Amino acid sequence: MDVITVILTFVVALVIHEIGHLVAARVCQVPVSQAGFGWGPKLCSVRAFEVDYFLRLVPAGAYVRMDMVGLQKRSLGQQLFVLFAGIAVNIIFAVLAWGTLFGAFNLALAIGNLLPVYQQDGWKMGVIISRRAFGRSSPLVEWSLTISGALIGTALVLRALSNF
Repeated sequence: MDVITVILTFVVALVIHEIGHLVAARVCQVPVSQAGFGWGPKLCSVRAFEVDYFLRLVPAGAYVRMDMVGLQKRSLGQQLFVLFAGIAVNIIFAVLAWGTLFGAFNLALAIGNLLPVYQQDGWKMGVIISRRAFGRSSPLVEWSLTISGALIGTALVLRALSNF
């Protein structure tokens, strides 16, 4: 298997994850201002359906920038739906492409985004749920969630490295 196939497969899995968030945000009428692939300097952009789409220099990561105040005004169910949508899309494609590199990348993205790692979907869902449960933000709970996610993420990375 060549490097280009691996990179393209990973890129497609990342992009469909973000498309899941984008579609869910549209369904819940949460305004989306940007969507992009990559980080760093902008290579090119296009505007369509009131969203600016960007391609950036460093091909690592993808994002959808939505109106967070608008998202927070939605019901708990809608907020969780928008945040879980990317994970759900990756799970669906992991099942459909089971046993392939594409299936493996989708499964890895779904699991990685479920973990309460800072700024990942699982962490954001945990923060939303804790804020709803307590009726306000709780720094102790949110820091505990953040630290536990960091510990889980570190343990997984160390475990993966020990297999090499």
